[in-house]
Amino acid sequence: MGEIEQRPTPGSRLGAPENSGISTLERGQKPPPTPSGKLVSIKIQMLDDTQEAFEVPQRAPGKVLLDAVCNHLNLVEGDYFGLEFPDHKKITVWLDLLKPIVKQIRRPKHVVVKFVVKFFPPDHTQLQEELTRYLFALQVKQDLAQGRLTCNDSSAALLISHIVQSEIGDFDEALDREHLAKNKYIPQQDALEDKIVEFHHNHIGQTPAESDFQLLEIARRLEMYGIRLHPAKDREGTKINLAVANTGILVFQGFTKINAFNWAKVRKLSFKRKRFLIKLRPDANSAYQDTLEFLMASRDFCKSFWKICVEHHAFFRLFEEPKPKPKPVLFSRGSSFRFSGRTQKQVLDYVKEGGHKKVQFERKHSKIHSVRSLASQPTELNSEVPEQSQQSASLTFGEGAESPGGQSCQQGKEPKVSPGEPGSRPSPAPRSPAGNEQVDGATSAPTEEEEEVVKDRTQQSKAQPPQPSTGSLTGSPHLSELSVNSQGGVAPAHVTLSPNLSPDTKQTSPLISPLLNDQACPRTDDEDEGRRKRFPTDKAYFIAKEVSTTERTYLKDLEVITSWFQSTVSKEDAMPETLKSLIFPNFEPLHKFHTNFLKEIEQRLALWEGRSNAQIRDYQRIGDVMLKNIQGMKHLAAHLWKHSEALEALENGIKSSRRLENFCRDFELQKVCYLPLNTFLLRPLHRLMHYKQVLERLCKHHPPSHADFRDCRAALAEITEMVAQLHGTMIKMENFQKLHELKKDLIGIDNLVVPGREFIRLGSLSKLSGKGLQQRMFFLFNDVLLYTSRGLTASNQFKVHGQLPLYGMTIEDSEDEWGVPHCLTLRGQRQSIIVAASSRSEMEKWVEDIQMAVDLAEKSSSPAPELLASSPPDNKSPDEATAADQESEDDLSASRTSLERQAPHRGNTMVHVCWHRNTSVSMVDFSIAVENQLSGNLLRKFKNSNGWQKLWVVFTNFCLFFYKSHQDNHPLASLPLLGYSLTIPSEAENIHKDYVFKLHFKSHVYYFRAESEYTFERWMEVIRSATSSASRAHVLSHKESLVY
Repeated sequence: MGEIEQRPTPGSRLGAPENSGISTLERGQKPPPTPSGKLVSIKIQMLDDTQEAFEVPQRAPGKVLLDAVCNHLNLVEGDYFGLEFPDHKKITVWLDLLKPIVKQIRRPKHVVVKFVVKFFPPDHTQLQEELTRYLFALQVKQDLAQGRLTCNDSSAALLISHIVQSEIGDFDEALDREHLAKNKYIPQQDALEDKIVEFHHNHIGQTPAESDFQLLEIARRLEMYGIRLHPAKDREGTKINLAVANTGILVFQGFTKINAFNWAKVRKLSFKRKRFLIKLRPDANSAYQDTLEFLMASRDFCKSFWKICVEHHAFFRLFEEPKPKPKPVLFSRGSSFRFSGRTQKQVLDYVKEGGHKKVQFERKHSKIHSVRSLASQPTELNSEVPEQSQQSASLTFGEGAESPGGQSCQQGKEPKVSPGEPGSRPSPAPRSPAGNEQVDGATSAPTEEEEEVVKDRTQQSKAQPPQPSTGSLTGSPHLSELSVNSQGGVAPAHVTLSPNLSPDTKQTSPLISPLLNDQACPRTDDEDEGRRKRFPTDKAYFIAKEVSTTERTYLKDLEVITSWFQSTVSKEDAMPETLKSLIFPNFEPLHKFHTNFLKEIEQRLALWEGRSNAQIRDYQRIGDVMLKNIQGMKHLAAHLWKHSEALEALENGIKSSRRLENFCRDFELQKVCYLPLNTFLLRPLHRLMHYKQVLERLCKHHPPSHADFRDCRAALAEITEMVAQLHGTMIKMENFQKLHELKKDLIGIDNLVVPGREFIRLGSLSKLSGKGLQQRMFFLFNDVLLYTSRGLTASNQFKVHGQLPLYGMTIEDSEDEWGVPHCLTLRGQRQSIIVAASSRSEMEKWVEDIQMAVDLAEKSSSPAPELLASSPPDNKSPDEATAADQESEDDLSASRTSLERQAPHRGNTMVHVCWHRNTSVSMVDFSIAVENQLSGNLLRKFKNSNGWQKLWVVFTNFCLFFYKSHQDNHPLASLPLLGYSLTIPSEAENIHKDYVFKLHFKSHVYYFRAESEYTFERWMEVIRSATSSASRAHVLSHKESLVY
């Protein structure tokens, strides 16, 4: 009888490919030499249906064969895959990596071993390599064809449409139908043909890599994704099927899941003859017995399933490979089987640390020629995806097209490949020596520092349609395709994060997503410097230019509402007429006014730069243009006052209408909506603050005798009056918007947004429990402190574990008591918790804000009532709280709120950024970020690249958004800045340019060049506001200066 051994010990697997495989030994030990002697040829059937023959020593362990296959494919994340074959009893089993091959495959000449996906992670964004995602996509395609992956017709058609896009490219109805006639992707495909063609039409411009990503995004939400059924019977003799997944053991009746036993609830797994036993942890609330028993067809079937469970538990739950059991002296009892290889955490850590080289690969089934791709997308980017995202590891999102005849593995051919002989396998297509061209049929490898969340990588030369196609099905949130199209930064929306720890604890985060590559943008050399030097050098000119660049971004933000959102609303009957009449008529006049305003500013700058025959001296000013237009804005004040009303009406409408909620969520998934939708409704109020700041800088720069001083001072007086009138409304609406934004990130709480509640700070702290320090997200409001854990559901939301009312709370320094650095005890009237911050400065921020909030609560007449209806009580001490802190998908599904919100969710919101970078951010920081917004051209360079890329960069919401030009409707990529350091390059870095600043986080380094001293200082100023928090006292005094 076998049991799971849960004793993680130090050990690692991964490194450079070696003949003996990849070491799983402890430090100081050497791997056993690969057995010499007779070689045996074994046929491996790949996921693309080709067959390869590998020659390995007959007595070599299974690991040698698996490593040979991975080396042949240049596959870094090979641990997700396995080799399965029919044994002598015709039972399909996995190749044991520790046993000699000859003892497992009795007649290798007559056996075809299949290379398939073995471990399916809960989130496909944890797969950091494009090649890995391509192989997963092939597995999904295979499961569809074999009937393993069952789903409804709409899901099946959508999945196949992405497969077709990756194989033949953009929509062409005749070509589509011809291709579908020749290729059967699913039984009864003919009935779905029209739907497949209809969906395929929405994927125009999508690269094969993007198609893989979106295919997995849809597939992972299906109940049968990655499920392999094992027939069994329960104690009553009812026929059922057992399966194992990343979350635990599942029970199916037919293809319907009827039960699930999460790993956190399982104490022990064992088998005895044909009986498979699950021993559960004691639970007073559970209706199940302590031990569950299932009967399988035979002992071999039972043992095979038990082994799979052992491996899944170790791979997904342990930090390190379990240590081998000591060999018994006399006799053994039970199975000696154990999991061999890296755990998922070790895989993520290895890829994140960049200990590998990205390689090119070819897609067997793709018929997309690079000539066609280059013709339609001349500037397409090869990008990387989210360590994550978003942060240390990167996923390659190249085009992956291949030229005909360039496949390294042709059907029917069986090249013999011996492990340890890399020269004997087909080599990938050569890279372009220049580094700025793609070889036909190859995907360029991005640089290792790239860590941005890509919004889109395709910029077609053709005019864009008035409405972008995202491929998501309105009204069918479970079919929405790309949760990675997201808002980066503070309150951004989308990109799914890995449910692992932050980079600080050596786990991937979601913030590395498809990325900008060195090859993406035109290079800029030293001749640009001469061109820049011909521009005026007066500081006032660059201040005026800042007005122009930020006005462009502001107009684009207005168009999100007046054009994109309105166009989408007009096609769907999801929004009440009263709400439409409140939003759009109050934004359209603003858009029209600021369009003319921008034209006037650009005309003045053209005269200022001397690009006109007019007398330059008469036009070297901007105050008169500002004064005229600010006076014109006063006539729009009635519309500005309506924006707060529109925001409240929209959120109330979303609360009362599930259809409107789904509609707005689907719109937020569109690439053009790079921030939360409700943020755009506040943009006009924020823009007034920017005008005021610009005019203050102009008045400070000009002496009173200057010709422009008088107009600038008059314009400043006018805008100051408008800001003062709207300031109170602005503060109220910012808090209102932030509460609603946080509501989308939390489950287990029904009434977060209530009158009088104010958000103060959110961030990551470690909570001390019986299992040690566990990472938790804390949310501080003016009446309560919530702590949450990150869920494992598709929505990536945070589950509320407990709440501490602030009334009567005390704060104690507990470093000496618990021996944990930066440790605090928060004592409430009914419970206490011990938390630890990541640094002294973080601890001080939390202490300052919590103490301020407690003081405010003490001034109230009585303790605040229980406001969080769905929040469970948590009165346990650290030694008793282990059960409450167990993170379980079943637990997450327990609350009504979570069941209602299983739709695609934004994965790189500020909450997720703080989680992965182990930091915090306050409402005061958000308010400062609103004032510090900037746009303009910058040159960017990676640490190991030679040239500079010219990009249009927008800084907002603690995040840099990158565009190819200011005319683009949506960003290519984004880079959340929380946790980054801002410095000036040192002499040793050999950046011999002026106006260069450096951003770095761990191993990620970016250099940016500005065009002038003024713009350099401005970028430094605004980015510093995102990378370092100001003290509350300083900020409050700054905010008070805004009230007149």
